[in-house]
Amino acid sequence: MSGQITTFTVQTDGAGLYEFTDGPMRWLEELQPGDGLLTLMIRHTSASILIQENADPQVQTDLQNWVQRFAPRSDDPSMSYLKHTYEGTDDMPGHIRSSHLPVSLSIPVSEGKMMLGQWQALYLWEHRDAPRERYVAAHFA
Repeated sequence: MSGQITTFTVQTDGAGLYEFTDGPMRWLEELQPGDGLLTLMIRHTSASILIQENADPQVQTDLQNWVQRFAPRSDDPSMSYLKHTYEGTDDMPGHIRSSHLPVSLSIPVSEGKMMLGQWQALYLWEHRDAPRERYVAAHFA
């Protein structure tokens, strides 16, 4: 089965969640695809993508606080066992986080629209501290 492929660019300002629902939504509107499946995959090893609530910003705050406890920076005493530290204290924790969080999503599309729930949106979760340009590959079939 063939399909359409594109890449979305998401500029981050450091660690946090960045909504990017509009890009795929506009792309699908341009394609006028009907029904199918949209697959998204982040092309990085220290960031994740996910579907999450877009109504209450405290959800994002709580998620960010949780992930910092789950995999703190490598200068935290609890992370003294890490060996991969030459790219910064945020790098290996970013890899750990992305190994436990989604790096790809499959989203049903009906009549050209993603079948997201009322309070759902697409987010790129940046795990590194510095601003970065991130790329999300998309395939619709």
